[in-house]
Amino acid sequence: MDIDEQISLRYRFDKVVTKSYDDILNSCEQLKEKVEPDYKIKVSGHHIWLNIGMLHREKHSPHLHLEIEKMEDGNTFIRGLYGPDPVLWTLFMFLHFVVAGIFVIFSMIAFSKWSLNQAYGFDLVVMFAMVNIWFLLYFIARLNRKKGLKQAKELEVLMDKILEE
Repeated sequence: MDIDEQISLRYRFDKVVTKSYDDILNSCEQLKEKVEPDYKIKVSGHHIWLNIGMLHREKHSPHLHLEIEKMEDGNTFIRGLYGPDPVLWTLFMFLHFVVAGIFVIFSMIAFSKWSLNQAYGFDLVVMFAMVNIWFLLYFIARLNRKKGLKQAKELEVLMDKILEE
């Protein structure tokens, strides 16, 4: 998989494997104890989360979420999603909403001042600053993703161990 060539911040993929659903879950349970200090494997229903262990976790450490579905022909369909740490992702989403909220509020104020023929230059400056902050947040997220690329590849190797025959 070419994680580093994707534009999106949260890389998604689909995969069909010949290993059965139950064998995949059994592999997870067996591998969980072998890799415990370095990686954390969590299984809930038909979802598997692969995380970097607490000893090696950084702010930019990714996690891998796998959704497993049985197919009629006996194969198993895997839907995967790489993402940042959920706490960091929540912080970034909160900051995006704050920036968007400030932008909308100041655009309404600027429109009101414009329609009343009042000075609205400061409001435009704030709106421009919010656009720049939004781009800054995006580039910080890209930088964090790039820093976590090595660990994402480690999680891919761990996933391959679970899915191999």
